[in-house]
Amino acid sequence: MNDSLLTIPAEKRYFEDYVPGLIYEFGAVTVEEKEIFEFATRYDPQIFHTDPEAARATQFGGIVASGWHTAAMAMRLLVDNYLPRGASFGSPGVDELRWHKPVRPGDVLSVRVTIAGTRHSESKPDRGIIRSFVEVLNQGREVVTSWKGMAVLRCRDKVSS
Repeated sequence: MNDSLLTIPAEKRYFEDYVPGLIYEFGAVTVEEKEIFEFATRYDPQIFHTDPEAARATQFGGIVASGWHTAAMAMRLLVDNYLPRGASFGSPGVDELRWHKPVRPGDVLSVRVTIAGTRHSESKPDRGIIRSFVEVLNQGREVVTSWKGMAVLRCRDKVSS
């Protein structure tokens, strides 16, 4: 793990602070059963997310978090620990979103991000694009979710004073 990026306050981070090849790990969020039910009831009401008794008879053997819920928890960790404040233009999308292992109540999730590449925008010189490989880990350091993401960030040298 390399902590150099994380020593720069999020308010002062720009495109140039994201160096290809570096790996960062951060965060910890405990998965709460109540939140699994609340999220799933509203957005993904499958029985293995909403009904403890019925979930025991599924391939999961009990309640598990929706993959979308897991991705949302990871996104919060990314916003709190990785993305710059005020220099983010959002993301054009993600590729290869995968749910590798079930996430259960009581699991503690963290995020590992590998900066896969960076490039300046050809059409908009005030910004660059970073590509990241995001892995969500449980407390046993098993990868439970992963995706390849992109973020568009403002360049430091293009910020007007």
